[in-house]
Amino acid sequence: MSTVVRLATASRTAPKLALLGTGVVGSAFVARYQRLQDRALPLPALAWLANSRALQACGSSAQQALDDANQATPHDGDVPPWAEGEALRSGDIVVDATASEAVADWHAEWLARGVHVVTANKLGAGGALLRADAIARARADSGAGYGDAATVGAGLPLLRSLRALVAGGDRIHRVEGVLSGSLAWLFNHYDGMRAFSGFVRQARQAGYTEPDPRLDLSGEDVRRKLLILARAAGFPLQAEDVRVDSLVPPELAALPLPDLDSALVHLDAPLAARFREASRNGARLRFLGRFDAERASVGLQALPLDHPLCGGGGTDNRVAIYSDRYPEHPLVVQGPGAGAEVTAAALLDDVLAIAAAA
Repeated sequence: MSTVVRLATASRTAPKLALLGTGVVGSAFVARYQRLQDRALPLPALAWLANSRALQACGSSAQQALDDANQATPHDGDVPPWAEGEALRSGDIVVDATASEAVADWHAEWLARGVHVVTANKLGAGGALLRADAIARARADSGAGYGDAATVGAGLPLLRSLRALVAGGDRIHRVEGVLSGSLAWLFNHYDGMRAFSGFVRQARQAGYTEPDPRLDLSGEDVRRKLLILARAAGFPLQAEDVRVDSLVPPELAALPLPDLDSALVHLDAPLAARFREASRNGARLRFLGRFDAERASVGLQALPLDHPLCGGGGTDNRVAIYSDRYPEHPLVVQGPGAGAEVTAAALLDDVLAIAAAA
């Protein structure tokens, strides 16, 4: 009998919290959860956590459960250990700290059962439109909470601000912004003198990029975030509606990951040329996502120095919202948009908000 089934038959006197994903973000979540527990914040009990290899009941030590899950041997069943999911009941909160399409497929199912979902996984609302619509319907029908602040801007008041404008009757004209903390860091630091590939390696070592930095450089991560924002603003965009100009040249695109590092030099010449051209025109390079009623795009742009999106530093996201209320001078939301700590904080903020409203 699996741990999931044993948990499902246990006495349920209070809503429980479950964590899926024990990588960098999941580990930061557990560490922050324990710090907040020490401060006696009203958090639900962390009952279990799971990855693709194992499910561990937390007992008295979430950190020990995390360590055990990360050291577990590969799971050999037909489905991942968490996939029975029947341990989750109405009122429970499941935190998705994965980047898994399989986990995102469960969001609507959990919500329909009254299980609250808190997620950093952009594939729920930022993947297929059918899935995003199913999540929205299940959320509305059941009244369960869907905490997605960590999916865009790592918890910045961006989705919240956009939804508040729409709920207040404002009409969104366009949204554009620096939506990737890793690409923000790269173009805040790239000076045209040192190789761009060296900055990519630094960003990778610092944990700003995905383990495969092509996921960042391709613009796919930004496309998903742009879809989440557009759908929140009332624009039912499909993924194919977004034109994406990737920074990944063909020489890199098909390489296996172990061969990638030595081939990053293929990035250097194209980026140096783009930098020189922007500098001659008194502009700066920024990797932007943008949508309005007619088009949506993701790619590198040269912006004048006085452009609203040229400010910021480090991993800052900087997003401009133009609307009936802000037609000429946009509402600008800015702040750190990458890193496990801020992402974990955003997840726990949503957990606390859902627990307080229950």
